[in-house]
Amino acid sequence: MKHIFLSLSLLAALPMAAQVPMPAPAQSKPILLVGGNLHVGNGTVVPDAAVAFDKGRITYAGAQNGFAKRDGYEVVDVKGQEIYPGLILPNTTLGLTETESIRATVDEQEVGMMNPNVRSLIAYNTDSDIIPTVRTNGVLMAQITPRGGMLSGQSSIVQLDAWNWQDAAVRADDGLHLNWPLMVLKLDPAEDEKAVERRIRDRQAQLRELEVMFTEAAAYKNSPANRRENLRLSSLAGIFDGSKTLFIHADYGKEIVEAVSFAKRLGVQKVVVIGARDAWMMLDFLKQNDVAVVLSRTHALPRRPGDDYDLPYRLPSMLQQAGIRYCLDYEGSMETAGSRNLAFIAGTSAGHGLTPNRP
Repeated sequence: MKHIFLSLSLLAALPMAAQVPMPAPAQSKPILLVGGNLHVGNGTVVPDAAVAFDKGRITYAGAQNGFAKRDGYEVVDVKGQEIYPGLILPNTTLGLTETESIRATVDEQEVGMMNPNVRSLIAYNTDSDIIPTVRTNGVLMAQITPRGGMLSGQSSIVQLDAWNWQDAAVRADDGLHLNWPLMVLKLDPAEDEKAVERRIRDRQAQLRELEVMFTEAAAYKNSPANRRENLRLSSLAGIFDGSKTLFIHADYGKEIVEAVSFAKRLGVQKVVVIGARDAWMMLDFLKQNDVAVVLSRTHALPRRPGDDYDLPYRLPSMLQQAGIRYCLDYEGSMETAGSRNLAFIAGTSAGHGLTPNRP
């Protein structure tokens, strides 16, 4: 009975220990992985490779015969295994939301419609119990993104092994997130015509307000240095000189065309569309305007009854073949916890035409 009790005690302690997301200690000595197949990340695969780490950084990655000096290294034989770069999870509320059903643990949205000055980075919680589960599946960096309103705020790139948000930051305030207003569609024939007209007017008012803010921000950027400080307008300045990216959340084809055209007309330098479930309809438009895509909801049903059943699975390969820059994210129900499935989304895409090891 004593042995059974000790075993149960150890088993009970394991989940408790796993919930402490403690960053790894500093690397004590250099490590060298040898013999594995190295996937560089640019389409190149190096067989019988060597990867060296020192002080927490990669110091060599290439053919094993190109790394002769091994004195002082802890050599680990990984022959027959695959070595991949860490995954980067874009457009996520990881670290901003813990339990979606408990309001006190959700800190992903600010009050109001126009919040370009909101910074998601300062709300990022490195003590989240979800982060270790995501890292276990190979996700080592993430783009922490705010939600809500029209201009949600600014996202930041973080690495997932840190004590606080200051240590986690890799690139602070990399871009602003714009939720493009949905086009007004009369899906219910019984809907009152006045209600439809009211929704159209509301949408037009939102777009006018957005254009006024962008126009004022462009003018503010070029105004004298002794101008009165305006946090909202100064936060938008980077999208006009290319130091920040404008991430537009839109799915329908006409919305994507409208949103990209709007941004280009007002002088925005870098545009990325997030969601883009109708991207297959406008491959030429995206290519001609040099617009990158962050695909959401790859594990989802088609949008329309007439669409192919596997269209969401094949969309990444269609973008790849068209030469459009793209990446995958996880957005949907249980978004934060489901982020660990990023690798499986890539696997699904590879099983439906996406060429592995090709950017």
